[in-house]
Amino acid sequence: PSGTPVDPQIVERLHRTMVPLIRAMDNPRPPNQVRVGIIDDPQINAASGGGGEFYVTTGLLQKANDEQLTAILAHEVAHDDLGHVAKQQALGTGLSIATILLDQLIPGSGAVTPIAGTLVARAYSRSEEHEADRQGIEILRRANVPKPKEAMLNTLTWLIQASGPSEGGFFSTHPGTTERIEAIQKMR
Repeated sequence: PSGTPVDPQIVERLHRTMVPLIRAMDNPRPPNQVRVGIIDDPQINAASGGGGEFYVTTGLLQKANDEQLTAILAHEVAHDDLGHVAKQQALGTGLSIATILLDQLIPGSGAVTPIAGTLVARAYSRSEEHEADRQGIEILRRANVPKPKEAMLNTLTWLIQASGPSEGGFFSTHPGTTERIEAIQKMR
C-alpha cells in the first residue's frame, strides 16, 4: 500500500456514501469493521472483498456523480450482505487482498489507503449479479435514497455509456449489464 494521503473530500464522500448503506444491510456491520481501499486505476469499477472490505477505483471516484457512486456501492454492499465473496480477487500488482492492510474508513481520519494496481476479480455469476441488484435496490430504499430502482437503472445505463463497449473495468467483473437492466425494469 502506498502512503499517499487521500484528499479529505474523497474520504468524506466515501464516508457519507457508505455509512447509510452499511446501516441498511440485513446484517449491518459496525462502521469500525468496514474498510474501503482506493485503487489507482482509471477504469470505472468497484468490488466487495467480503468481510466488510470494499474497493473503488480512482476512475469511479472521478467520473461518477453521488447517485451513481451510491448505487454502485449499494450493489457491492449487497454482495457482502448476501455472502457473495469474490474468492479469486487479487490486485494486478500480484498482492492478494488478504495481504493488504487497510485503515478503517470510519470514523474517517483521512485513513483511506490508495493502492497501486489494477482490480482483477472473478466475475460473479449472473444469478449473483441479479440477486445483488435486487438487494442493492432494497439497501438504497432503506437508506432513504429517492427512487432507488431508478437510481440503479440510471447508474447501470450510465456505466454502459461511460465505459463503452470494452470488456475491461466494470464489465469484466459484473456480467450481463444489459440483461440486468431488463431484469430490474421488470421488478415491481
